[in-house]
Amino acid sequence: MAKIAIEIPFDDVKQALEEKGHEVKMFASDEHLSGYDMGVVRALSDVNIDQFDFPVVSIEGNSVQDIVGDVEKRLHR
Repeated sequence: MAKIAIEIPFDDVKQALEEKGHEVKMFASDEHLSGYDMGVVRALSDVNIDQFDFPVVSIEGNSVQDIVGDVEKRLHR
């Protein structure tokens, strides 16, 4: 499955994605990451998208199930 980076403190999203079989790492908003298939952040307006070399999904305004669905849909494109 995919390697996914999730911004701290969204443990519920981390757990839901792990239950789907994904490898998940939590990260602080100021970390520069690479080597992941997808990222999940609090809000796209709160981060510098250029710090990631992978697609990013926003948590803002979405349920855990919506986020998991968005991640899986984008991974399968």
